[in-house]
Amino acid sequence: MKYSLKGRAALITGASQGLGLAIARAYVKAGCNIVMCARNRDTLEKARKATARLAGKGQTVIAVSGDVSRETDARRLIKAALEAFPQLHILVNNAGVYGPKGVIEDADWKAWKEAMQINVMGSVYLCKLVLPHMKSHGYGKIVQLSGGGATNPLPRISAYAASKAAIVRFAETLAEEVRDHHIDVNSIAPGALNTRLLDEVLDAGPKAVGEAFYARAVKQKQDGGTSLDRGAALAVFLASSASDGISGKLISAVWDPWENFPKYAATLRKSDVYTLRRIVPKDRGWDEEVLT
Repeated sequence: MKYSLKGRAALITGASQGLGLAIARAYVKAGCNIVMCARNRDTLEKARKATARLAGKGQTVIAVSGDVSRETDARRLIKAALEAFPQLHILVNNAGVYGPKGVIEDADWKAWKEAMQINVMGSVYLCKLVLPHMKSHGYGKIVQLSGGGATNPLPRISAYAASKAAIVRFAETLAEEVRDHHIDVNSIAPGALNTRLLDEVLDAGPKAVGEAFYARAVKQKQDGGTSLDRGAALAVFLASSASDGISGKLISAVWDPWENFPKYAATLRKSDVYTLRRIVPKDRGWDEEVLT
């Protein structure tokens, strides 16, 4: 592969299927040792066995089942990773759910809060637990999975949209907190993927998610969606030494020229390009007098 992860170790959540599994496979192919995490023990073990077949001599692929939204599970997961590897270089926060679908007043409130707990609190808590270890080694890579919910309103899928925007801003903030410790924190927008989340939208139907969103989902299913490999390749880049110093960014796997980022790392460090920011009138070429 273009970017080597040989000698590195990573913890990947939501790794039993979809993009998480694609990232796990790509990491192993790049030479990485990995801990795979997911809630379903049986599905996770099948994924681990299939991924382990890609490993080279001396590589380690282990699986630890658990729910990242539960603090006890999160602590157990980090403990297992640190016991398996003397240095954990990479954390990939991929575990996530859509949450309830429908207008907010009709949404199941328990399910709405659970989505926030998994997507936001689970990711943040794992960062909190792993950072003392990364700081002690003066190095680390944290990769957060975002998506369209961070940059566009998603009517009728409000828990997902709000949680993804929250985690991207957290990643931007954390990047500044840990910059002096040589820990890079970035978010990935992997594109429109044909995974279980798409199937959930199709199963929910147009009444729950809206006619327009449902129609786009149907078309995406028919067209095949974005390749999982593209998001996995970006995750490999962000875990490698090639991306050192690139931090606090929300990067599109499909649309952004991230392969060229190493040449412009110094420029990117000083810029708010590839970040979430408020749009003001001058950004759209409006005369200030238009609104006064």
